[in-house]
Amino acid sequence: MSTMRVDPSYITNLVSALDQTQSDEEQYTSELSSGVSVTSLSSNPVAAGENVLLLNQIEQDDSFTSSATQVTGQLQVADSALGSVVTELTQAISLATSANNGTMNASDINSVGTELQSIEDEVVSLANTEYQGQYVFAGTDSSTEPFDSAGTYQGNEGVNYLVTPNGQQIQLNVPGSDIFNGGGNSSVSVFGALNALIADYSSVSSTSPLNTEQAAADTATLNSALNWLSQQRVTIDDSINQISTASSAATNEGTQLTSAQTDLMQADVAQVSTQLSLSETQETALEDTISELGSGSLFDKLEY
Repeated sequence: MSTMRVDPSYITNLVSALDQTQSDEEQYTSELSSGVSVTSLSSNPVAAGENVLLLNQIEQDDSFTSSATQVTGQLQVADSALGSVVTELTQAISLATSANNGTMNASDINSVGTELQSIEDEVVSLANTEYQGQYVFAGTDSSTEPFDSAGTYQGNEGVNYLVTPNGQQIQLNVPGSDIFNGGGNSSVSVFGALNALIADYSSVSSTSPLNTEQAAADTATLNSALNWLSQQRVTIDDSINQISTASSAATNEGTQLTSAQTDLMQADVAQVSTQLSLSETQETALEDTISELGSGSLFDKLEY
C-alpha cells in the first residue's frame, strides 16, 4: 500500500483562502459597525466608481447654483436700472409733447431742454450702473465705463452666457450699445433722440421759433427708442426666469443625487449579516481542514 502525497500548493491555496475569508469578515464587520458599504475603492470598486460619478454631478449642480445666485443678482440690478430708465424716458416724452403743442414761449421751451439734459444725465448714470465693481451694460468689457457724458458707447458688443448642468446656454447681458444706441440703428437710439430734442429746444429764442415738425419727429424717435429699450429688457427678464428654473432643477437633482449616494454607500444590514455568517462558516471549515492536514489524519485517508 502506498501513500498519496499532498501537493504543497494545495496547502498554500487553503491558507490563501483562509486569509481572504478573514479579510472578508473584517470588511463585513466594519460595514455592520459603520453602516457604510464602501470604505475603500478596493472594497467595492463598482460602487466606488458610481460614487465618484455622483459626486462629480453633485459638485456641478452646486457650482451652477452658486454661479446662478451671483449672475441673478447682476441681472436684477440691470433690470432695475432699465426700469428707472423707462421712467425717465416716459417723463422726457411727456415734456417734449408739451413743448411741441405750440403753447409755450421760448423761455419755457428752453427750460424743457434743460430738463431733458438732466434726464439724459440721469440716463447716462443708469447706463453706467455697476454690480460688485463691474459695469453691467459694457458688454464683456465690464471694467470699462460704457458711456461718456454724451451717451457715446465705449464698451464692446460681447455677450456672456451661463451654461446649465444640462448644457442650456442662458444669456447674461445685453451690450449697452444695443439697449441705448439701438445697435447702430439711429431710429431707435435713446441718446440720439435725447440729444436731438435737447438741441431742438435749446436753440429756440424770441427770434428763432421751435421747428415743431423736427421736434415732433425727434419725439417720435424717442418713443421708438423707449419701445426698443423695453424689448431689450425682456431679454434680461427672460434670462432671470430661465436661471431661476434651471437653478431649481439643479437643486432638486442635487437632492436626488445625494439620496442616491447615501443609498449606494449605505450597507445592506441583512445581506451583510448573511455574508458574514457564511464567511465565518467558511473560516471554520478551512481551519478544520488545515488542522487535519497538520495532524496527519488526511494523509491516512488519502492512502491507497
